[in-house]
Amino acid sequence: MLTNPSWAVRTARLTLVPVSAADLVDLQALKADPRVFALMLGGVRSPVQTQAELAADIAFWGARGFGIWAIRDASPARAFLGITGLMDRPDGRGIALRFALWPEAQGQGLAREAAGAALRFGHEQAGLQRIIAVARASNIASRTVLGAVGMTEREDFMRDGHRMVLYESMGRPKAGRTHPPHARA
Repeated sequence: MLTNPSWAVRTARLTLVPVSAADLVDLQALKADPRVFALMLGGVRSPVQTQAELAADIAFWGARGFGIWAIRDASPARAFLGITGLMDRPDGRGIALRFALWPEAQGQGLAREAAGAALRFGHEQAGLQRIIAVARASNIASRTVLGAVGMTEREDFMRDGHRMVLYESMGRPKAGRTHPPHARA
């Protein structure tokens, strides 16, 4: 798949680039770390699971024109800080915003910056009218980020014995757009 240059996003401190095969080692480390992925849907991943998810994420970008980004420091070092992006939730609730950063990158506003950029991309470039996010009720850090990027609490539900909170962001679809954009080779 050829990556469309318009899919890369820059913020004041970050560069968001669609995940690629070059990110596999970083993704395997991130997704295997319980400090980062224990609360994520599906939990901690094995290297094989991460490799399969990466292949699916790359294909999703090609089919839908949005997906998961690698978050990198915008400095010349371009350190891998985590992931953010938009995914089709396996429970059928809709397209969801997600983010996960290394603990060392937390507490600096980087999750808010990355998640906000992903949310804007979803509404403004991908033409998505409704984007959701789900967090455990006890995950105050994630819930704070979701509120800070303008998402609104809509409902609670139980999953695996945990109270979950569903957030929603409604955008205006682009004129004439009735479905998500497709990738351009």
